[in-house]
Amino acid sequence: MSGPSSSPLTVEDIAAWLPLSTPAPDAWAAARERMRAAGQWAPWQTVGRRMAIGCVALEITQRCNLDCTYCYLSESSEALKDIPLEEVYRRIDMILAHYGPGTDVQVTGGEPTLRPRDELVAIVRRVAERGLRPSLFTNGIKLTRPLLEALSDAGLVDVAFHVDLTQEREGYPTEQSLNAIRLQYIALARGLPVAVMFNTTVFAGNINELEMLGKFFLSQHANIRMASFQLGADTGRGAEREGAQRAAIDQARVVRALQSAAGTSLNFTAISAGHQACNRYAFALVAGDTVQDLFSDSRLAWDVHAATANARFDRRSKWATLSAFGGALLRHPGLLLRGAAWLTGALWRLSGGLLRARGRVGKLSFFIHNFMDAGGLDRERCDACSFMVMTPEGPLSMCVHNAKRDTYLLQAARVESGQAVRFWNPADGTWSATPPTRIAVSLTRKTARGRARGQVVKPMGKAA
Repeated sequence: MSGPSSSPLTVEDIAAWLPLSTPAPDAWAAARERMRAAGQWAPWQTVGRRMAIGCVALEITQRCNLDCTYCYLSESSEALKDIPLEEVYRRIDMILAHYGPGTDVQVTGGEPTLRPRDELVAIVRRVAERGLRPSLFTNGIKLTRPLLEALSDAGLVDVAFHVDLTQEREGYPTEQSLNAIRLQYIALARGLPVAVMFNTTVFAGNINELEMLGKFFLSQHANIRMASFQLGADTGRGAEREGAQRAAIDQARVVRALQSAAGTSLNFTAISAGHQACNRYAFALVAGDTVQDLFSDSRLAWDVHAATANARFDRRSKWATLSAFGGALLRHPGLLLRGAAWLTGALWRLSGGLLRARGRVGKLSFFIHNFMDAGGLDRERCDACSFMVMTPEGPLSMCVHNAKRDTYLLQAARVESGQAVRFWNPADGTWSATPPTRIAVSLTRKTARGRARGQVVKPMGKAA
């Protein structure tokens, strides 16, 4: 759900909005300039300070084994073939060229586990070998322990499970009932050096269960790194659009539900990425049934953020992360003393929970992402976007990409091999020596999803 636009994009503006085709000479400086231009350069900003971009989505398939009511894919997606590995590898290299080593890469789709096992493992390995940080975004249906072990061995850093009522999983009528699946997925990753995250689409059908979900995720803090809540948007092929009901769901309502779950205030504005109308982030320390807000002192959080901005954290190793964080703070003894004083107070406030948890304290991050409607894009927010998709032509804001997906999906892939150049047609998977003059997609009842489901559909296409 998007709020009022300060500078709404017209249909013509969206059509004219192009991917960044040439990498900036200094990606971090370019990021800072983008944030300044959008009025988002502040002590809380991570883009341009800790990273050149929040993350980049690498879509390796458009196929999916679910039909979510808020799906962001286009109506033609299910009929398209998987882009060839050569093109996937080229896009990985483009991510590195644009944003540099350490960039978070979401290996996603569609459902990425629908690609052949050896290809998925090879893609994750390629991302890791390039010095990027691969995360798998999946609904988990086809993910097995042996596959997850292979992906972990290939360098996978995170696995993010999408589980919520928009998926309409048979036999699971409530978010509470879906916790059984969430527990299965937690068990699937247990013992592997892969952090677990959960994504939840927020809509009228589950807004009243958010407090319960917050409590569930907090109870699993030892097994989960982040719980992400994404407000449903009117974009893509998803069939469910709620109008006035959706207008009542905003970031503030999600914040209130999560604070109620935590039993304490959580500061969602101290640290964030991109535009604050898009993203909110909070960090909770958890001891038993007691929660302490890590960002309760905003100024301290800003100063620690600045002091550790150049530290590189290895999310696959808790001790390596603590070592890098502590090493950065040791160069700022005054800040270290302030942090120690805050920590002493925090542990005192957690003391009851620490006793019940036998001295064990953990952490959990909450993230709220407010996607924009395709017909309600705001120029400032798109300019300050921290969530890019790697298109064939370069990185593009996810919300802009969602508003015109077929522009990039119905496009032949140009693959070079030595002196030879071949072109791949995404509609039928064929190769040719020259670009196809037309890429036409015909939907059937098997491939029609979302808004096109159950309707008589006509061929779609565009000139290449």
